[in-house]
Amino acid sequence: MITVGLTGNIGSGKSIVATVFRTMGIPVFDADATSRQLTQQPEILEQIANKFGAHLIVGARLDRKALAAIVFNNKEKLAALNQIIHPAVHAAFAKWVSQQVSQYVLYEAAIIAETGRVGELDKLIVVTAPKELRLKRVMQRDGASREMVLQRMKNQWPEEKKIAAADYLIYNDDTRLVIPQILAIDAALREAADA
Repeated sequence: MITVGLTGNIGSGKSIVATVFRTMGIPVFDADATSRQLTQQPEILEQIANKFGAHLIVGARLDRKALAAIVFNNKEKLAALNQIIHPAVHAAFAKWVSQQVSQYVLYEAAIIAETGRVGELDKLIVVTAPKELRLKRVMQRDGASREMVLQRMKNQWPEEKKIAAADYLIYNDDTRLVIPQILAIDAALREAADA
């Protein structure tokens, strides 16, 4: 079974692409959703409280907004949070993969290359779109200001760097059809799995 990363910068349309693969019957592991679930586990909450402060745990639940305010513009603190969360997500993925029956599976996450995860996956798909289009999409989707979205973009690798790490690209730039690109990648992955 081939493990395939699926990533893209904010506003690229990565989640839509994941939905298409799911519709085609491909198992998709949502790393971001898993991360949110894991932050409800007592042992993870305890590690976060020890590192960032007990005030972040309100009634046995993580105050995600307060934590985001702490780590958002601080690379060291974000790295410290990732050191708590990522090993748990990776363990959950490994367990999930062992339960799948498919030629390939997708690991969907906003950050894959940034965390050094590329070497642990067999292939990487990057969904790409021009920066201005991504900005517009996120501003519309989240009701966020341009400045807020630009700030969020700073925490991700530049598009060119992600593209350089990709085995496959999906252009979601409103000028090319996405589904034929997905079907071509699906065919290539099935062929690779059979090889």
